[in-house]
Amino acid sequence: MTSRTVAASHPAYRDDIADLITRRPLPGPGLEQVDPFLFLNHHGPQVYAPNNNGLPFGPHPHRGFETVTFILTGNLAHYDTGGHESVIEAGGVQWMTAGSGLIHAEVSPPSFKQSGGPLEILQLWVNLPSKLKMTAPRYTGVQADGIPALPVADGKGVLNLIAGQFQGTQGPIPSLTGVFMSTLRLQAGAQVQLPAPATRSVFLYVVSGQVNIGGTPVKPWHLVSLNADGDTLAIDASSDAVLVFGHADPIDEPVVAHGPFVMNTRGEIEQAIRDYQAGKFNGDGKLLEVGQ
Repeated sequence: MTSRTVAASHPAYRDDIADLITRRPLPGPGLEQVDPFLFLNHHGPQVYAPNNNGLPFGPHPHRGFETVTFILTGNLAHYDTGGHESVIEAGGVQWMTAGSGLIHAEVSPPSFKQSGGPLEILQLWVNLPSKLKMTAPRYTGVQADGIPALPVADGKGVLNLIAGQFQGTQGPIPSLTGVFMSTLRLQAGAQVQLPAPATRSVFLYVVSGQVNIGGTPVKPWHLVSLNADGDTLAIDASSDAVLVFGHADPIDEPVVAHGPFVMNTRGEIEQAIRDYQAGKFNGDGKLLEVGQ
């Protein structure tokens, strides 16, 4: 099996949100998307003092795509107008299908605001094809103990399987579009080869540590785009490292994004704005005071 080679390594750029340290590798200069992966925010790592304001993501709408949120350290409270509520702790993941539209809030629970502590969270946006953009919203939150931790690299690494199949194991979150998604923790000196079919778009982001991808050195806070010249991914860890590794079939449809909406046409964006302003995303309305 042939390993895919690196086409480019894209650095995340700093774009803080209030007092929240934020880096964004996607979209970035020269890279609008890795179809169907649209957007990644890397929040932290940082330490919040006691009596802090917590995360600044009060109620806001979405339509036409999915959000995948990785809680690496700290915790995250989620509320949405579909009636879903959760507090996900470190190591857990939440996957929200905005679909036809809802309003959600992602804020720090009261205990974190009171006590403070370390925080590091990633949020990835995954596009939906036109036939699924108006699907019914849904939400799945999984704590760390519900995510299979599969040994790789002769025991020098762990693949935390979120969606898709690996080594005969199924991830806990079903994807509407067959997305494979995982986080990967490698010890220094670990070597691993992972399936990465040439027909699939690979999402590979180095959260921390130094690695070599197909023989090319990659620094932390870099997103890697790959050539379609193989069907596996060879990763060597020069130091302890954490990565997000996923892959999916490209959608290959027009993308028109406006703030929190991702559709196929400008007319659909305008309709989403009208629907939001008309209160069609409000559900039972119980969310609207959360985070304000």
